[in-house]
Amino acid sequence: MSQQKTSKSIRVLNFIEEKGNKLPHPVTIFILFTLIVIALSHVLYVFGVSVSFEGVNNETGQIETLNVGAVSLLVPEGIAYMFSSVVTNFTSFVALGPVLVAMLGVGVAEKSGYISAVMTNTVTKAPRKLVTPIVVFMGVMSNVAASVGYVVLVPLGAIIFLGFKRHPLAGLSAAFAGVSGGYSANLLLGTNDPLLSGISTEGARILDASYIVNATDNWFFMAASTFLIVIIGTVITDKIIEPKLGKYTPSEALENKNEVTSLEKKGLFWANISILITVVAIAALVIPENGPLRGEGGSIIVSPFMSSIIFLMMLIFLVPGVVYGFVTKSVKNDKDVANLMTGSLETMAGFIVLIFFAAQFVALFNYTNLGTIIAVKGAAFLQAINFDGGPLLVALIFITAFINLFIAADSAKWAIMAPVFVPMFMQMGISPEVTQVAYRVGDSSTNIISPLMPFFPLVVAFAQRYGKQNGVGTVISLMLPYSITILICWTIFFVIWYVLGIPVGPGTSLTY
Repeated sequence: MSQQKTSKSIRVLNFIEEKGNKLPHPVTIFILFTLIVIALSHVLYVFGVSVSFEGVNNETGQIETLNVGAVSLLVPEGIAYMFSSVVTNFTSFVALGPVLVAMLGVGVAEKSGYISAVMTNTVTKAPRKLVTPIVVFMGVMSNVAASVGYVVLVPLGAIIFLGFKRHPLAGLSAAFAGVSGGYSANLLLGTNDPLLSGISTEGARILDASYIVNATDNWFFMAASTFLIVIIGTVITDKIIEPKLGKYTPSEALENKNEVTSLEKKGLFWANISILITVVAIAALVIPENGPLRGEGGSIIVSPFMSSIIFLMMLIFLVPGVVYGFVTKSVKNDKDVANLMTGSLETMAGFIVLIFFAAQFVALFNYTNLGTIIAVKGAAFLQAINFDGGPLLVALIFITAFINLFIAADSAKWAIMAPVFVPMFMQMGISPEVTQVAYRVGDSSTNIISPLMPFFPLVVAFAQRYGKQNGVGTVISLMLPYSITILICWTIFFVIWYVLGIPVGPGTSLTY
C-alpha cells in the first residue's frame, strides 16, 4: 500500500514538474507577471480599491491608522517610476549582493579543488544514513545568520550528496527545506527574533502601552521545532524526493574521484589550519565585551558581526581555498586567485539576468500596494470567520501561508499583520507571543514554493547546474512535498503544544 501511495505521489510530482517546465523561461515568466501587475494596478486604481488598517508608520515608527490604495503604473507618476527605478531595483535587490559576495569565496574553494577534496575525504568516513538529517539540520541552523544558508548551504547540500553518489538535487532540496521551510526554527536566537518581537510589541501596545515581547519569547517552541523540521526533511528527502529523481550519473571526473592523494591530504591539513586561524581572528573581534564587531550594549544578535556574516563566510571559504590551491599547485599566483573568482561569477551569469527581471517585478508589485491590499483583505476575511482560541490560530497560520506567496519579506508582512492580529487576539485572551508563533509557522511553510521569495531564482540557478532542463517547475515539484508536510505537521505540533499549555518561551504565557 505504501509503495502504491509513493508511486502515486511521484507521478503527481512528475506531472507538476513536466507542466511547470513547459512554462516559458523564468525570465519570460517574470516579464509576464510584471505586465499583469501593470494592468491590474491600473484597474484597481480606476475602481478606487483601498484598505484601512492599524499599522506602523515607516516615517514615525508609530502605530497609526493607515489608508493604502492601489497605485497605478499607467499614470504619469507610475510610468516615470518604472523607467527611473530600473537600475536601483536591480542593484538593491536583497538576494543580489549576498550571492555575489559569497560566491567570490565559495567559487575559489570549489575551483581550487578544496571542496571536492573535503567531500571525497568525508565520504570515506561519514555514515551514509546521517547525511540527510545533517544537511537539513545545518540548513535550519543557518538561519541564525540571515541569508547565508541560501547562498552557501543550498549548493553545498547538492555537493555533499554528489560526494556520496546520491542525486545532487535531493541534497539541494534537503538543504533548501531546512534553510527556508524551517526558517523560524532554530536552537539559537537569530536576527529574525528581535525584529519580529519589536513589531509584535508595537502591535500589543495598541491595547497595553506597557507590554513588551522579548526576542527570547518564542525560543522554547522554535528550538523544539528544529527537530520536527529535521525529521520531516529527512523522511521527505529519502522516501519521496530521491525515488522521484532516480539515479544520477555524474561526470567522469567526479566518478573517478574515489580517494584523496597524499598531496591533497597535505593541502587539506593546511587549509583546515587556515580556517581555524580565520575563525580565531573573527572570534577575537566578537567575543570580548568591547569587541569592534559587537553591537550596542555588547549585543551579538544585533551587531556588525551579524551584518557582516556574508563577508565573513566568504573569507571562511576563500582563505582555505587559496591555501589549498597553493599547497596542491592548483593555484600558483595572485592571477590564478583572481581568475578563480572571475570563473565563479561567470557561472552566475544566468542568475544575474534572472534577478534583473525578478527585481523589477518585485519592486513594481510593492510600489502598487497590491501585496498590502491582499494582506489586509486576507486579515479581514479571517476576522469575519469569527473563530476563537485554537481554530483562530490555525486559521491565522493558513492565511499567513497564503499571503506568503505574495509578500515574501517576513518583517514586511508582520508589520502589516501584527497591528491587526496581535490586539485582536489579545481581546480574545491569546497572548502576543502565541500569535507571533502562529504567524511564524505559516510564514515559513510556503517560502520554498514562492517564486516571489528573493532567493528562489538563486535555487533555480543552482538546480540548473545539474541539468539545463531544470527550471521553476522542477524546483516547485521538488519542494511541494516539503511545503505541504511542514505546514500540516508544524500546525499539528503547534496545536498540541497549545492544548498542553506549554509556554512558547521563557517567562511567557499562552493567555493574555
